[in-house]
Amino acid sequence: MELKAIEILLDKYFEAETSTAEENVLKAYFSSADVAPHLEQYRPMFGYFAGEATQKFERTVPLKTKRRKVAWLSAAAGFVLLSGLIALLNRQPEPSGALGTYDDPEVAFRETQKALNMLSSNVNVGVAGMGYLGEYEKTKEKVFKDHHNQKSKSKKK
Repeated sequence: MELKAIEILLDKYFEAETSTAEENVLKAYFSSADVAPHLEQYRPMFGYFAGEATQKFERTVPLKTKRRKVAWLSAAAGFVLLSGLIALLNRQPEPSGALGTYDDPEVAFRETQKALNMLSSNVNVGVAGMGYLGEYEKTKEKVFKDHHNQKSKSKKK
């Protein structure tokens, strides 16, 4: 093949624009004995590609199946299901008196008042905390307003 055509193919090859047929022409040229002296530097590269193309991978690759994972997953799911059923069947029913019902209306009224007083005291603690938060917000706004006003005054000067 003409040397000019090989040089053009070589430029196309390095620009990744060659077809497989054109690459085969380059491989054939660089594996021949009459390679131009200024292109001799590319001979080992194309020789490497030609040599590597003939190699075959002959080792066996062990393939791991997913059956073991599925087996463990199904065993774990079975264990969880069995544990849940056992826990459900072994559960003791609660006595009917422990449900918070009272036969005497006065006792029920006193117990309800105790529960509501406890709820009220806990809510009042939360409300007191909110008062501190409100004071904090007012102070923060005042500080940031003063700081912002000082910045704007210094920019105007």
